[in-house]
Amino acid sequence: MSNTPQIILELREATKKYAGVPAIDSVNFQLHRGEIHALLGENGAGKSTLTKVMAGVVQLTSGEMLIEGRTVHLRTPLESHQNGIAMVFQETSLVPTMTVAQNLFLGQEKFFNRLRGIYISAQQFLQSLNFDVDPTATVSLLGAAKKQMVEIARAVLNDARIIIFDEPTASLTPEEKKYFFDLVLNLKARGVSVVFISHALEEALLLADRITVLRDGQHVVTDLKENFDRARIVQAMVGRDLSQTLYGQKKTQVRPPGDCVLSVRNLRMASMVKNNSLSVFAGQVTGVFGLVGAGRTETFKVVAGLIKRDFFHGGEVLLNGKPVRYRVARQAIQDGIAYITEDRKVEGFFETMSIAQNIYMGLMAKVGSVAGWVSQAQTQAVGDHWTQLLNVRAISQNVKVIELSGGNQQKVVIAKSLVQDPEVIIFDEPTRGVDVGAIAEIHAEINRLADAGKAVVVISSYLPEVMSLSDRILVAKQGKVVVEFAGNDASQEDIMYAAIH
Repeated sequence: MSNTPQIILELREATKKYAGVPAIDSVNFQLHRGEIHALLGENGAGKSTLTKVMAGVVQLTSGEMLIEGRTVHLRTPLESHQNGIAMVFQETSLVPTMTVAQNLFLGQEKFFNRLRGIYISAQQFLQSLNFDVDPTATVSLLGAAKKQMVEIARAVLNDARIIIFDEPTASLTPEEKKYFFDLVLNLKARGVSVVFISHALEEALLLADRITVLRDGQHVVTDLKENFDRARIVQAMVGRDLSQTLYGQKKTQVRPPGDCVLSVRNLRMASMVKNNSLSVFAGQVTGVFGLVGAGRTETFKVVAGLIKRDFFHGGEVLLNGKPVRYRVARQAIQDGIAYITEDRKVEGFFETMSIAQNIYMGLMAKVGSVAGWVSQAQTQAVGDHWTQLLNVRAISQNVKVIELSGGNQQKVVIAKSLVQDPEVIIFDEPTRGVDVGAIAEIHAEINRLADAGKAVVVISSYLPEVMSLSDRILVAKQGKVVVEFAGNDASQEDIMYAAIH
């Protein structure tokens, strides 16, 4: 790189707010022509928001974006494409019912009179990138890695000058990662600028020319790769003052373990859970931390009967010492296991039902109803009890849950599981997208449950939350738990180091 690199893209004082809360706050960022720039930070640091601004998916609340010194206002991804910017998302934007070649040349069909011409051109182009993808294959039949290759190929084909990758290697095998690294270096040699988000620090230190670290929506540091090592990156990623977070400080005292209520032995589920073993004890909060692809959610969805482990050599799940294998979630609920989803809007509640109806549906999932008959009076009584207990704020119990704030929606989802009086309660990202006041109330409820002798699991991507709640901290990596810490013994750096190495 020359001493005076050309700036191809720049963000100045970039701020994006959602409901008044900044996802990124006064961030300054420069991308040089022909450089590979890694964007690092914890979950919620603002990485995806920043790149979505560049890609025209999200518009800034304040600040400006410049391309080659010219101020631009990108309102759509199409305008971003027209300015030479392409983004490859974790969830691909391909048309699943079309072939690979049709997806590559989507919008350029007028140049080809026959499908055969598209397939020949696609075959030659994919070979030039060293991508082993059949151009005649239907996209829906491809694995995650090959879908991503098609996305990358489409960006290169469209002469993108800037390509942004969001967690590009999360679903790739080691062999496929090597192809990806070679491609990125090839793009750089062509003068293309690359921005990539990654949780794998080794990839940033291997590939990037420069590294930027974000924390809590703010820019922390940008420097040449040579000036970083793992320790400096981890310190920049997690170096907040815990006393100033919403999550309080880490525990100084931990609850002693009660009986071993749940035990997972050598669990396997497709490529996501690999020989995973762990235990959960009564009267404790067991925190589970890990990065993308660590298999945390998948492990506990198997436990809760929501997905199935491998039929052969799938391992064991023991509840109070007895092996269990659930075909449906209701069997787990009846055995006293509650799983509180990380995606409340898709899996957590019934949008058109009231607060009381949603909570009562949770009870019906355990006890059923008599010939489909539901008591309105009992529904209202159960709803009243849990609305007061969890302080669900609403004009009336008859409002639809979709009309509540994020924090109150989450309390309804929690009540819907707690009404079942479970012995094992699994919270998956319990405070994601939740307002400040509700976070403290949800944490108080988690602690109350553990104090009452329940076995509580908290899966969270936010380290301060894990540290302030957990009596034990399990760190998962690539499909299994690799390290266990006592809640009063681990530092953020220790936990992050274990999750990365």
